[in-house]
Amino acid sequence: MRREPVRPDIAELELTGISRIAVGAMHDPEVIPLWFGESDIVTPDFIREAAKKALDDGQTFYSSSRGTPALRAAILRYHERIYGLGLAEGRLIVPGSTMLAVTCACQCLLSDGDEMLLIGPYWPNIARAVAICGARIREVRLNEGPGRWSLDLPAVEAALTPETRAVYVNSPSNPTGWIMTAEEQRALLDLCRRRGVAVLSDEVYHRNVFTGRDPAPSFLEIAGEDEPVFVVNGLSKGWCMTGWRLGWLIGPARLAEPLAVLSECMSTGATVFAQAGAIAALEQGEEFLATFRERCRINRDLVMDILGGHPRVDLLEPEGAFYAFPRIEGVRDSLSLARRILHERKVGTAPGYTFGRGNDAHLRLCFAIDTPRLKEALERIVQVLDD
Repeated sequence: MRREPVRPDIAELELTGISRIAVGAMHDPEVIPLWFGESDIVTPDFIREAAKKALDDGQTFYSSSRGTPALRAAILRYHERIYGLGLAEGRLIVPGSTMLAVTCACQCLLSDGDEMLLIGPYWPNIARAVAICGARIREVRLNEGPGRWSLDLPAVEAALTPETRAVYVNSPSNPTGWIMTAEEQRALLDLCRRRGVAVLSDEVYHRNVFTGRDPAPSFLEIAGEDEPVFVVNGLSKGWCMTGWRLGWLIGPARLAEPLAVLSECMSTGATVFAQAGAIAALEQGEEFLATFRERCRINRDLVMDILGGHPRVDLLEPEGAFYAFPRIEGVRDSLSLARRILHERKVGTAPGYTFGRGNDAHLRLCFAIDTPRLKEALERIVQVLDD
């Protein structure tokens, strides 16, 4: 019998719930989009001007697959400035988007039959990245209340198996807005050390912080330089650069050359002139970061006022990122509810089921858009809940 040449686990990949809602309506001007993780703010002028100058200066050729030397140096200076860390240059790659950085980390860690433990609710593309490696996921959900989301460390320990190669955690969290405390980070890292398990930490919202310190705590502050700790980060969320596709990965020092090879295989390197814009963002962007964070804080409070007080809604206040993840009383099918809100009221939301098990009563809403437009979207959602 002839064998199918396409891997079954690839052939069976499905769109996320976010894409299922957005795919047919993302270009409809009447829809207020709360489905994707981005603002409606155009990337700031000083960033765009730096990229345009690089393009005009002829920066259109190949550069290092690990990122231009100038951008790598800027990223290292940035970590020294905000975290007080002196990181070895060889630990860093800039393969392109943060999603590519995640994929590189998964390629380092996972083979057929391995497992990655995802701390959920989690961003759905991480599950696809694991599947593409031929590995399986296990899930442990955060404790939902009282008062805030929190890490269930005993459940994490109970879920580890001999096949577990890594634990994935995202803080500040998409979709919950949870920020992992430094104590929770240290407890999780200690557990992983005892069990011989790696950590993949997605810290792309590290500057989108409403509660506690800015930046959010990082595993880089507590992990040794050669430990199996992989930290991914990028420019999309703090600097409104979603379309630039620029992120980075900091891994163990001993993997400097393999990481460079992975970056080369994934994309041959990030767009060269875009990296000039990234340098400007890192070196000149503090004022913009603060302004954007304040806009999101105001919008977070608006969401809590309009949805948080609704009798059918249970909503824990987001500590960071720019999402709300309300639980809706009586909802058992979040995809149907998201479709209804889209078709009846022209508001795009993300169904909770796509963020892992136990979330089908939830919706995810991105609140990074212009405040009056957000208010209109929230009022339309309430109309559906009240029908």
